[in-house]
Amino acid sequence: MWLDTELWPAERVPVPAFAGFPVTLDPSDALPPGLAASRRRREAREWGRRAQRSRASAIALSPALMFVLAALQADGRKRDSFAVEDPPSLTFRFDEGVLKAVESSAPKAKHLRRTTHSAPAIAWDHATSVGLPYAGSLLHGTQLPVRGPDWVTWNPITDSAPNLPKRLYGNERTIRTILSVTRAYRATHPHAPRVVIGDISREGGGPMDDHASHQNGLDVDVYFPRRDRKLLAPTSPSQIDHRLAQDLLDRFVAVGAQAIFVGYSTGLHGPTGVVIPWPGHEYHMHVRFPQAG
Repeated sequence: MWLDTELWPAERVPVPAFAGFPVTLDPSDALPPGLAASRRRREAREWGRRAQRSRASAIALSPALMFVLAALQADGRKRDSFAVEDPPSLTFRFDEGVLKAVESSAPKAKHLRRTTHSAPAIAWDHATSVGLPYAGSLLHGTQLPVRGPDWVTWNPITDSAPNLPKRLYGNERTIRTILSVTRAYRATHPHAPRVVIGDISREGGGPMDDHASHQNGLDVDVYFPRRDRKLLAPTSPSQIDHRLAQDLLDRFVAVGAQAIFVGYSTGLHGPTGVVIPWPGHEYHMHVRFPQAG
């Protein structure tokens, strides 16, 4: 608390009761004996200097004594009463004979918020998937954004994120299913990492390097979630969170995937004829959707 002038009044003024001290006509009667004596010695020594303001002094007072001093009026005139709650950050200043609260200039604590990623805009188009996943094309496909609130993308050719936009075109149903599954998955597992999405199809479909299929917008590679939460494709079975991987696979089964190819050693399972062990799928699941009816 900062005080800018003399603490002790020279005249007898009515003092309200604060912190257990009774009402009295003599301010010294409201103070402990040691402080009353100190007041008299200070008056005798500094009487001639009462009109001058003393330099600011920082003093620490007990809560009870602080309220007593707050009630005292240094110039003997009636001033505004002082009674204010004292939060830990409140500062006081003795200004023109009255103890006043000074608003702290310290910045207020900000509420901690979980980091979120805004949903990107998607240019939806009603696509037509032509032919077969391994011999087909895609007309008017919709592009999945390279990242979103529940997913990121991965380029299997460069082994880096994000994927190229031109490798992320799919049938409207494919894109909407990716969004709904990843959103529901993350809502159930809020501490799980975002889902890592690989290739879908090229704009216009057709042959795609590193794939025999992925030609008509109905295939998507989904990398298994990692135990260390890194948004990268796994490179060994020990990195895979198999519990989360099974949950993610089950969600694609539930929304009507036609086939889901997984590696033999993954231990992932599902309905016969839908979840199919296949070589080269140890670190990602290849999800295929049926043609629209």
